[in-house]
Amino acid sequence: MEEDDVTIREQNFHSQVREYIICFLLFAVLYIVSYCIISRYKRKSDDQEDEDAIVNRISMYLCTFTLAVSGGAVLLLPFSIISYEILLSLPKNYYIQWLNGSLIHGLWNLVSLFSNLCLFVLMPFAYFFLESEGFAGSKKGIKSRVLETFVMLFLLGLLILGIVWVASALIDNDAASMESLYDLWEFYLPYLYSCISLMGGLLLLMCTPVGLSRMFTVMGQLLVKPTILEDLDEQIYCIQLQEEALERRLNGTNSSFHGNSQLHLYKELDNIRNQRNKLERRKKASAWEKNLLYPIVMLILLAGTAISVLLVALNIVYLLVDETALPKGSTERDLGNASLSTFGVAQAVIEIVLMFYLLVSSVVGFYSLRIFQELTPRKDDTTMTTIIGCCVSILVLSSALPVMSRTLGITRFDLLGDFGRFNWLGNFYIVLSYNLLFAVVTTLCLVRKFTSAVREELLKALGLDKLNLSNSTTDAESGKHAVNGHQKTL
Repeated sequence: MEEDDVTIREQNFHSQVREYIICFLLFAVLYIVSYCIISRYKRKSDDQEDEDAIVNRISMYLCTFTLAVSGGAVLLLPFSIISYEILLSLPKNYYIQWLNGSLIHGLWNLVSLFSNLCLFVLMPFAYFFLESEGFAGSKKGIKSRVLETFVMLFLLGLLILGIVWVASALIDNDAASMESLYDLWEFYLPYLYSCISLMGGLLLLMCTPVGLSRMFTVMGQLLVKPTILEDLDEQIYCIQLQEEALERRLNGTNSSFHGNSQLHLYKELDNIRNQRNKLERRKKASAWEKNLLYPIVMLILLAGTAISVLLVALNIVYLLVDETALPKGSTERDLGNASLSTFGVAQAVIEIVLMFYLLVSSVVGFYSLRIFQELTPRKDDTTMTTIIGCCVSILVLSSALPVMSRTLGITRFDLLGDFGRFNWLGNFYIVLSYNLLFAVVTTLCLVRKFTSAVREELLKALGLDKLNLSNSTTDAESGKHAVNGHQKTL
């Protein structure tokens, strides 16, 4: 019996060590990728050997850690679904014995823990540390800035504690719920993270429909559109004439223009050159790229959006018929007992593709909203303050992505760890309203997107186009060139 106990303890020890090594390797890969991404956008002028450079470097490492955690949150559901299907297909395979329920649950718990750590400790520390200068009268240096940062973190923690306490008293005025907040680790932090997750879900609800409609415009800018009834040579010729005219005005009469006028002319010249480059790219593109790739990509985007809306509509029907369709947490350690997908591996692949598609759409929609456009990163010209804001926003979006995917019925995989302990997931009216709002808003955004050209023509026919009644993206492009390339500015 003693030898059996020793053998079991050794197996558990080796299993835990193996899980720690796998988690470390996965996080190391995510950290390296995140570091490369942030280094690509970080402003190079910040690289100086002084006190501010040390502060910037520390903040950059914290932002890299946060972005890596965001990547882990994004990969949670896809990795779990793939593992589930592999264990279901190959239950006795020796080479995948390391892939078990303990590893999956450990990953969910670690991502939840690190998400709380980044959201409530590391990112506020990075921001306050970056903005700190030390207390008045104290000796300048790193120590004084660290002291000021910890004092600000303490005050921020007290403020958040008070806000959550008041919110809990207003929502659920119960002695048991109030006393549960005294337990900081088991109740307070999960409750606070549940509130943040609800805010992230609402942010995804606002960004994803906008991003789904915006994706068609973005892909249209990246790909070469088909050339139908257009004379590209004539358009390029007209653009070159306009470019030469502007260059003559800038070179010949510099003394007669004020600074603002010259700046306006330079901006107009840059826009014309960009138009010429786009037209030349369209001219040099191959026939398959113009006539085949663009329609295929647009059809894929349309199919992905239609499938997403269809799954949400089916989930609404399930919610109305069966209350067990509500998202819930799971504590089962054994995986691979039964398939969660009706059509097996094919449906699992479609679910994973749709989750990544919704993530990309939410990020595109986030940076398309006017209130968040200032956070748009620029290559080699993004300040650390902007990078911190981007990392916090991406962390909130990515942490809410598994919850949104399960709430909308994109997947039937139950949430694991602390992700399944959110209080609002069991509220039928919140979940049903979330599904209805997503379906309605996404449909309205798509209808507005695809009917924008018709609305433009109707406004022009009625003579109302000068009243700026339409805010579609075609307004910004309407002044680039005429149908045949002729422009009256010459």
